[in-house]
Amino acid sequence: MEIEKREKHIKRSSRSWAAILVLVVGLSAILFSIALSISVGAADIRLTTVWDAVFHYDSRQTAHAIIRDLRLPRSLADVLVGASFAVAGAIMQGMTRNPLADAGLLGLNAGSTLMVAICFAFFPGLSYQSLIIWSFFGAAAAAGMVYGVSALSRGGVTPIRLVLAGAAVSALFTSLSEGIAIHFQLSQELAFWYAGGVAGVKWSQLKLLAPWIVAALVAALLLSRSITILSFGEEVATGLGQKTKIVKLMGAMIVLVLAGGAVSAVGPIGFVGLVVPHLARFFVGVDYRLVIPCSAVLGSLLMLWADIGARMIHPPYETPIGVLFALIGVPFFLYVSRKRKGEFA
Repeated sequence: MEIEKREKHIKRSSRSWAAILVLVVGLSAILFSIALSISVGAADIRLTTVWDAVFHYDSRQTAHAIIRDLRLPRSLADVLVGASFAVAGAIMQGMTRNPLADAGLLGLNAGSTLMVAICFAFFPGLSYQSLIIWSFFGAAAAAGMVYGVSALSRGGVTPIRLVLAGAAVSALFTSLSEGIAIHFQLSQELAFWYAGGVAGVKWSQLKLLAPWIVAALVAALLLSRSITILSFGEEVATGLGQKTKIVKLMGAMIVLVLAGGAVSAVGPIGFVGLVVPHLARFFVGVDYRLVIPCSAVLGSLLMLWADIGARMIHPPYETPIGVLFALIGVPFFLYVSRKRKGEFA
């Protein structure tokens, strides 16, 4: 018995050190990647110029203006959006015990995009803050439909039914979005949302979006212990005295804020929330007090490097970030599906 306790203590200690290592190395890599992201593009800028533009800004220099007005908000958007998608995916996977859960696969991205299309068509003068709120409503509507369709099936909600319902709802909402775009001649305006990208993010958008995302990330950290307990199963969580309905409701609201806000900024980028939580759990185990902060750091880092790659593949043109994540995410999705097929029956 004493040996088992020591082994558990050693295992917990090693996971904690692994989490500290991921956070320290990851945050350092994020700072370096932000600097690299700012320097790479149609106009290559030296890292020393990036430093001067950040700490010794001179509005008369074109390079400084490009860095301050275009590239710095873009890089910060990468950090916020990557963390949002990754943490949303981690929470969904923990609450549903579904390794395939992701804001894109379960229809939230498509719901937000549909609402953005409706706003463009019927309320063209809508403020960006209002657009974010309506994007949340779109994600909520999609989530409600996915869970509703799954619950109506025999046997109730299961991981495979959630994925299938999410695929069906995503297809429906995407078709409606494309129909609205064609009818109201919004193809050019919505092309950015479909492809996914951070090129158009401005300081005004970041100022509105950042408080929502930061608040949701903090709330996710506060809820992380309850998500860990819930990830062991609803019966176990109830037996330990947890109010599972309240935890699920709070988790769902956090996911809606993170996914809805991220989609409103950069479009329906998929697979970030699927891949990153698996990487985090590989490094730090199943304790969501460690998984959530590590997912935020790894998601930000992955988004930054995807954005850098999008600019370097075919310069001076940019490859849509959504395409790059699909190239990574689809094989990973198939791998997880095959590895866990026994759990989806």
